[in-house]
Amino acid sequence: MPDNIFVDTNILVYFISADETKKTKAKEVIFSSQEVHISSQVISEFISVCFSKNLLGLEDITTLVNDLMEALRFSSIEESTIKKALQIKKHSNYSYWDCLIIASALENNCSILYTEDMQDKQVIENNLTIINPFKAQGV
Repeated sequence: MPDNIFVDTNILVYFISADETKKTKAKEVIFSSQEVHISSQVISEFISVCFSKNLLGLEDITTLVNDLMEALRFSSIEESTIKKALQIKKHSNYSYWDCLIIASALENNCSILYTEDMQDKQVIENNLTIINPFKAQGV
């Protein structure tokens, strides 16, 4: 049975990147498991980055976001997620927003969180390992 994995916003951004090496790695991560999770926070941040950096037009953003939400396991940020993020924040130096991503990954029983923004190979609550997929390749 494949691991449940959670992807951070930067993985989605690299999925549409002009950097072919990171784009290829992002595709490998996104299509590596049947159980790839994203949250409403991640998809909202992705949309915001696409608009603010003019990465895609509205039609392309709409199509891609719909495809991602259909293909991946989508979860909403709930009251329990916020409370969990605040607990994580007490014991970490991560921003609240990163703690919210960690909380979402934990709530979805993910064993791996792919991101380049947090400490590579750190284990959270003995269940979730943070992996920088670009670091392993020397990218």
